[in-house]
Amino acid sequence: MDYSEKRALILEGQMKKVIWVLSVPVMINNFIQTIYNLTDTFFVGRIGGNEVAAIQLVWPINFMVMAFGIGMSIAASALISQYIGADRHEKARLVSGQVVSLLLVMGVMLSLIGYGLSGYIVKWMGATGSLYDNASSYLSIIFLGMPALFLLQAFNGIKQGQGDTISPMVVGASAVVLNMILDPIFIFKFQMGISGAAIATVIAQTIFALYAVSTLFIKDKGIKITIKELKWDMKIINKIISVGLPSSIGQATTAFGFAILNVFLISFGEVTLTAFAIGNRINSLIMMPAMGIGSALATVVGQNLGADNKKRAKEAVRTSAALATIILVTSGLIMWPFAQKIVEAFAIQEAIIQSSTEYLRILIMAVPLMGVFQVLIGTFQGSGHTISAMILMMGRLWGIRIPMVFALSHWSGFNPSSVWYAMYTSNLIICLIGYGIYLTGNWQNQIIKNKPQVSVDL
Repeated sequence: MDYSEKRALILEGQMKKVIWVLSVPVMINNFIQTIYNLTDTFFVGRIGGNEVAAIQLVWPINFMVMAFGIGMSIAASALISQYIGADRHEKARLVSGQVVSLLLVMGVMLSLIGYGLSGYIVKWMGATGSLYDNASSYLSIIFLGMPALFLLQAFNGIKQGQGDTISPMVVGASAVVLNMILDPIFIFKFQMGISGAAIATVIAQTIFALYAVSTLFIKDKGIKITIKELKWDMKIINKIISVGLPSSIGQATTAFGFAILNVFLISFGEVTLTAFAIGNRINSLIMMPAMGIGSALATVVGQNLGADNKKRAKEAVRTSAALATIILVTSGLIMWPFAQKIVEAFAIQEAIIQSSTEYLRILIMAVPLMGVFQVLIGTFQGSGHTISAMILMMGRLWGIRIPMVFALSHWSGFNPSSVWYAMYTSNLIICLIGYGIYLTGNWQNQIIKNKPQVSVDL
């Protein structure tokens, strides 16, 4: 399906088909990334030291930096989708070129700063001895790959704005396969240990980032940009930053919030913290369809708002919510009787199995709420009203969940099971708040100045 056919499908096609066509590649890509994370952990774990712990230690820092790229990518996708919906392809091209230039510069700057501060960051996090050596070595090399990672984020945002979710899937899957091939070579063959794992990641990302960006200059790959669009236009740059910064803040504070949440959870004991980790790992697999649907919805909402078709944008939200709920409820009903067996694949201690099983079943009861949450996030990000999405992301964790867990950790008489219900309650409250924001209708306002212009063919 070419560029013009995809636009016609998004603006006029049967809505269920639209959501499925766009979301399935995202689901597949998310699944591939999950498999890669498990494989990468396997290879690193075979080294025999505390390398896995080192990677876990620095992951929140890595994600907090990545959040800036993710936010700008979301902004670019929202702007591009609305310009395409409004049939203003020259503006979509300009935004595409600007986000490539912006994220390349941001990636280089953060790479240099992060590389220089890696040791200090790891030391500040409390690492000493071999844990410090492994964590600082891994983090410094990963920082060197930030320009490539940010270029991949730019590519993903541009393609998602066009409604092309297949290209990011192909590029992401190819990078993962290459990474999985390089991991054992650098880790074991070259005997580089955890540094080899980081080098393999950076090489794979760099190769496919260069390939992905090069395709943006090819006519038959959708939006074609030229060197001219790469020259900074501060008006467009400021627009991307203003729309993207709330998403970046939401992503970064969420990553930091989960690190803080772990501190509170440890007060309930290691069993509770371990159960939380196991439950969330399983939950990430359950949530893949909803995350894919939310990502697809962002594109559909953006293009239809750009075309000034608010009715169809609302139809997309309703359809996505229904599909996500049906899939998640069905998955939950299937998993419920096998919850303990599933947990036993990740734990052998009876106390951890029992606590994890209880948490997983509460998560299963909450999956409709989590589906609604992903749909709301997709709606607000796709419409470019990223402050609303930031409110939901930050509010769920910092406004509700962390205060509740903190209170419970200091309230005598409450057992660890109460923590799981705090998780459920935070999802319920934030979905009600999000639905209230949705009902105001402000998300239906375009973030582009939709002046009549001559259409330019691609």
